[in-house]
Formats: sequence, structure tokens, C-alpha cells
Amino acid sequence: MRDRHAGRVVRGLCGVTLLELLVVLTVLGVVLGITGLAFAALRAPRGGERALEIKQVRAEAIRAGAPRTTQHARFLPDGRAIGPGVDPLTGAPLAK
Repeated sequence: MRDRHAGRVVRGLCGVTLLELLVVLTVLGVVLGITGLAFAALRAPRGGERALEIKQVRAEAIRAGAPRTTQHARFLPDGRAIGPGVDPLTGAPLAK
């Protein structure tokens, strides 16, 4: 194309302006921030008092070499659990 007034050839501009770059970076920052918060919310919640009690009693049964009992289960000296509220092998509380 020729510019009629100056007789010069006008070429198509290539590249990215600083404003466009800042807008893209801002949008990416917002999206990454929101997804980071979403992933943090997916993390399993910390155990409550019941889970803490179960872990402590299991550790005590292993350390003492004798069975220990809580409201939720009985732990054998090898760490296995007997009861409805715990995993028999790990002693971890079962989800309700």
C-alpha cells in the first residue's frame, strides 16, 4: 500500500506492545493465583481430636509393648488395631 500524502510504503506492524504484554501477564497472574488457592483447598484437612488420640494411643502401645485401648479401638503392641473406627493395618481413623 502506498500512503497518498507522503508517497511512502506503509508496512504492516509486527510485534507486541508493552500494554498488551502487561495485560497478558496480569491475566496469567490472576489465573495462577486462583488455581493456587483451589489446590490449597483440596488438601486434606488436619485430623481432629479423635485422630490425634488414636495416633497417640497407637504410638504408646508400640512403645510400651502392651495393648492400649481408646474409645474407638484397641491397639496391639505391633501397631495393629482392633475396632470399628480404624484401619486394622495402619491404625488410621476411617472416614465417616
